Amino acid sequence: MMERTTSASLRQSISLEGKVALVVGGYGAIGTGISEMLASAGAFTVVTGRDGERARELATQLAKDGYPAEGRAFDACDVGAVRHHISDLAEQCGSIDILVNCTGFNKEQPLLDVTEEAFDEVYSRTLRPGMFLSQAVATHQIRDRRGGSQIHLLSIRSFLGFRNRGYSSFCAAKGGLAALIKQQATELASYGITVNGVAPGLVRTRKNEKSFESPEIWERAVADIPLGRLATPSDVAGAVLFFASSYSRFATGQILHVDGGVTACT
Repeated sequence: MMERTTSASLRQSISLEGKVALVVGGYGAIGTGISEMLASAGAFTVVTGRDGERARELATQLAKDGYPAEGRAFDACDVGAVRHHISDLAEQCGSIDILVNCTGFNKEQPLLDVTEEAFDEVYSRTLRPGMFLSQAVATHQIRDRRGGSQIHLLSIRSFLGFRNRGYSSFCAAKGGLAALIKQQATELASYGITVNGVAPGLVRTRKNEKSFESPEIWERAVADIPLGRLATPSDVAGAVLFFASSYSRFATGQILHVDGGVTACT
């Protein structure tokens, strides 16, 4: 018998009530939008990152707005700290239903100037956290037998080079994470755990707002984007919410490009 879809079930399926969401790097320009989106959907949202003060400030603001949230400090590059804090959080909350990995770092250098130190730093702060955050959360998701969802933030530079820019280290690290997502999804599928990626193009944030004040720069930035604008943090957060919700329960190992059509016509 085919499953019937009612308007009530459609309204409920986007709700994350009763879920616990861990957003690593959740106070950054894009991470803040994701933390706010998940919290507003009803998830108890744990905002983490190296800067505990910023994580707690955002969590406090979310709580003031009526959304359950908590801020914590831990370094996603420190595997021991990752395991400790995730075990502590799982014990405190009973489960971790949703992992959102917003970590990433770039040190731009032309190909012939890339140093071993820079390459290793980009790798250790971009690809490595994706492996061990997923592993630590999956350990508890498997134990709790509740399934779950894991979402990693990528970039269209996971799949495309960047003309006239020194993105070798970044493209390699994010491209590696894109492949890792597919392997993680394959291994975790039998436990009801989905693993997916969101790959934005250029996102307009408070950090880069001044860069686009010039009409000439703005026109160049959007010239190759079919939808004619840059992504917003909310655009990215909406894609994350989809993968965190029951709407995506049969989607795993997928990468959603939030790029206004750039990769469709490249």
